[in-house]
Amino acid sequence: MAPFNKCKVVLVLEFNWILYYVGHAVDTCKVTIRQHPFKEVDYSVDTVNITCSFSASGCKGSPQMLWFRYRDFTHEALCTPGCIEKFEVIGSLSDQKVLLQINKLTVNDSAIYICGIAYSNSDSHTSKQTGGGTILVKRGSEKYSTEEYIPMIVLSSFLFLYSTTLLAIFIFYKSKSKLVKKTRKGDVKGEHHKNTSGRTVCRAIVQELYKKRYAEDHHQPECLEPDDTIYQNR
Repeated sequence: MAPFNKCKVVLVLEFNWILYYVGHAVDTCKVTIRQHPFKEVDYSVDTVNITCSFSASGCKGSPQMLWFRYRDFTHEALCTPGCIEKFEVIGSLSDQKVLLQINKLTVNDSAIYICGIAYSNSDSHTSKQTGGGTILVKRGSEKYSTEEYIPMIVLSSFLFLYSTTLLAIFIFYKSKSKLVKKTRKGDVKGEHHKNTSGRTVCRAIVQELYKKRYAEDHHQPECLEPDDTIYQNR
């Protein structure tokens, strides 16, 4: 009995595996999407179309067309499947080629546009795919750019002149201050040297007078020396 139960368990496991494999093998919906990698338009263009082509194999039902864009590190849904603002989907999904039309195009619409195809009634992971994205670039007007940058250039020139003037004034006053301090220091040093020299001369004169007076006070003339031949009453 035990071998039979063991064989039964193995058969059940094999049957479940077959059902699992067949179930997933039947759902072989696979979608492949192709997009132009880059598209550049002139600044005078107001409307542009971005192409999205796809192919589907083993898929049933009608797909949904989705459009997204990445700009300034942010994600924005454009058509899911209804479109917002100035965006519009042109073409038929049955033709497996659709266009995303952007009206009133501006430079700010430069971004990466990604289309997506989804078969919602399929569980296959390949039934919902997105394209590699189309990088859209709208060139800005050279005239507009020049006019836009003229005030900035003028302002930068004024700021440069202002900074240069301030720097020159600062250097001038700093040099003048150093020169005045150096002159004052030299005058003080000269006056001190002059006073010192005067005191030295005065001191020398006083010392000379003192020496002369001291010499006169302690000098005994020869006529005042005692004479032994003269009687002195002591």
